[in-house]
Amino acid sequence: MPYLSKIALNPRRRKAVSLLANPHRLHAAVLSGLAVQPVTERVLWRLETNTAHRAEVLVLTESRPSWHHLVEDAGWPDADGGEPLIADYTPLLERLALGKEFAFRLTANPVQNTQNPSKPSNEQTHRMKTASDAGDKRRGVRVAHRTAAHQLAWLLQRAERHGFTIPTIATTPGIDTGTTTDTDIALPAPAVSITTRDTLRFRKGTNGPHVTLSTATFQGKLRVTNPEALRATLLEGIGPAKGYGQGLLTLAPLPRQAHHG
Repeated sequence: MPYLSKIALNPRRRKAVSLLANPHRLHAAVLSGLAVQPVTERVLWRLETNTAHRAEVLVLTESRPSWHHLVEDAGWPDADGGEPLIADYTPLLERLALGKEFAFRLTANPVQNTQNPSKPSNEQTHRMKTASDAGDKRRGVRVAHRTAAHQLAWLLQRAERHGFTIPTIATTPGIDTGTTTDTDIALPAPAVSITTRDTLRFRKGTNGPHVTLSTATFQGKLRVTNPEALRATLLEGIGPAKGYGQGLLTLAPLPRQAHHG
């Protein structure tokens, strides 16, 4: 039975500062919330820092977790609003139906595979040389999409295979939708925007390699086209770097339309 958790962290506590600065450390803290070790189940998580003086970690697990250690070390133990929330995820999965629409949010690592990166890192150069020495000339390396337009196209190209589509809306001049136009005429555009773009740089372990991730947070509306595929997507995530807080797609009911009259 899958569970979706929300854990509030206190960014002013020393342990929280350490976790928030390094996705590798935060990932380890998340995994330690599961009783069966070593962890073999799929775990997805996402860091939310939209509220001042507060950070929240969303975690999707296959088994019921315990977040006592995170609250004691980096949260608000015994404070009102400091208790983690743990919800059964099954009811949402069962509500997915063909044509149904939801609000969605996704933080992901949009990348493309290429055999000829323009500025390969030392690690990418090593990987390509290893593949070439092994006779695998088709194997490329992952290169991040760095512009908002390419990141948005990355998501739109993958939507259908993941069981949904993003409907279009009429854009209004003066409202930022992540695209630009030279006309004042309202044009149809995907019902999604990029709310945050970031580059994460951290070290994997004390003496491990340096990691750089380009991330984008998407928010908008989706329509279910394949309920089974979308269920799999919700449980398995989208794109790479899932261990570093990428790929968790979450859904919510659409805001109700105001009634007039």
